[in-house]
Amino acid sequence: QAQLLESGGDLVQPGSSLRLSCKVSGFTLEYWSIGWFRQAPGKEREAVSCISSTDDSTYYRDSVKGRFTISRDNAKNTVYLQMNNLKPEDTAVYYCAADLGPPADWSQTDGYDYWGQGTQVTVSS
Repeated sequence: QAQLLESGGDLVQPGSSLRLSCKVSGFTLEYWSIGWFRQAPGKEREAVSCISSTDDSTYYRDSVKGRFTISRDNAKNTVYLQMNNLKPEDTAVYYCAADLGPPADWSQTDGYDYWGQGTQVTVSS
């Protein structure tokens, strides 16, 4: 049974850093692209970043470029999202999701087969 488990969310001040982890089980990570999404209260879920299964190509939404870095460790079955210089507008529940093979459109939620339960990130002074 495929499962994804996010961790690393916390309450932090603006300008701080966090590293989110997405631990997968029940499937071989190297064949799957992993996306990070977030959803703030009252807003739609939005794509944050993705790392491709084939060549580790990475994708980011414009508002996080230069601040967030996605990476994967297939040996540990884990994908990471390093978030630096966090801003209050980054506050949301962050989800990871798995898509078999390279992403057709990394930003579309319906392209992903499995989802985690989410981890809360709150950026506030």
